Amino acid sequence: MAEKKLTKKFGQKRDFKSEKKKIKDNTYMKKKTYKETAKKQKKITDEKSEPKKVTSKKNEKSLCPVHGKCGGCQLLDMPYEKQLKKKQNHVSKLVQPYCRTEKIIGMEDPFHYRNKVHAVFGHRKDGTVISGIYQQGTHFIVPVDECLIEDKRADAIICDIRGLLKSFKIKTYNEDTGYGLFRHVLIRTGYHSGQVMVVLVLGSPILPSKNNFVKALRKLHPEITTIILNVNDQKTSMVLGEKEIVLYGKGYIEDELCGHTFRISSKSFYQVNPVQTEKLYAKAIELAGLTGKERVIDAYCGIGTIGLIASDKAKEVVSVELNPDAVKDAIVNAKRNGIKNVRFYRNDASVFMRQMANEGESVDVVFMDPPPYLSLSGSG
Repeated sequence: MAEKKLTKKFGQKRDFKSEKKKIKDNTYMKKKTYKETAKKQKKITDEKSEPKKVTSKKNEKSLCPVHGKCGGCQLLDMPYEKQLKKKQNHVSKLVQPYCRTEKIIGMEDPFHYRNKVHAVFGHRKDGTVISGIYQQGTHFIVPVDECLIEDKRADAIICDIRGLLKSFKIKTYNEDTGYGLFRHVLIRTGYHSGQVMVVLVLGSPILPSKNNFVKALRKLHPEITTIILNVNDQKTSMVLGEKEIVLYGKGYIEDELCGHTFRISSKSFYQVNPVQTEKLYAKAIELAGLTGKERVIDAYCGIGTIGLIASDKAKEVVSVELNPDAVKDAIVNAKRNGIKNVRFYRNDASVFMRQMANEGESVDVVFMDPPPYLSLSGSG
């Protein structure tokens, strides 16, 4: 039987220099591997602490410089007609088991229509004040100077507020530390009236040199009709706090919709696209086929828009809304427009309608535009 060949002859001298070099090399490799791992780990940590950059050939040619970063306008670079077709198909698939869908009605000019604009404020490491939009799924701020769907007046005001913060040495709020004062700006504009509301959201009710700040802002933008200081001193993702102080003007704006005048406060729900809202409401009322004899429910009515607009074609309108500020505005709006056949109830619309059903009450038509977080099939 053949013996196995030995790798080293018995009594062969050991090559200590070679072994020493080998040990040194192994130690070097371990150090190198450790350094590379640490470097890689640092890179991962850095990536987590910075907004992700989305790079693609599409984005390089995008109409918007932050397209793909803020999370909005996912279909921006798709031709508008193609966007409408895609949305039509999507909605048809969703509601196919329940009803048919009408042909989608698009805008003539689908840009700069948004009458409600929100900007979050922060600062870079060097102290430079920035404002913009939270990156999708994060609380990293994507700086924005102009958004293609927002009212241009609102964007210009926000840019100038950034400059005023520097002049007045006002610190922006830091979510992690809770230090700082200035958190958000909310702007609402009247499409027909031209009125402009500016809401300054602070972590404290004290705005340094507030009179001079308001004066400086109005000098830059005389179109502003009211300025409100909103206090949000909670660690929360909610933009607006409960307490408000009117710094200038009436504390609300008014605008016209479908021939009716509506009062809009900072916290009230009001459709953000006034052009399409008129088309939407007109179509909804047309399809309802009102003859003047019907009892109508306006569920989740906000400031009462659709119910008040439909009231002259119905016998009675029951409007339901949970937000107390919106209900106050709705009651004012009914009086302002001389409408007497609409009653407002402060309640959750889904709960209210179940109560009506349990009491044996009936209605002929329901207009429903619920908040997106509600499930109509669930408990609300």
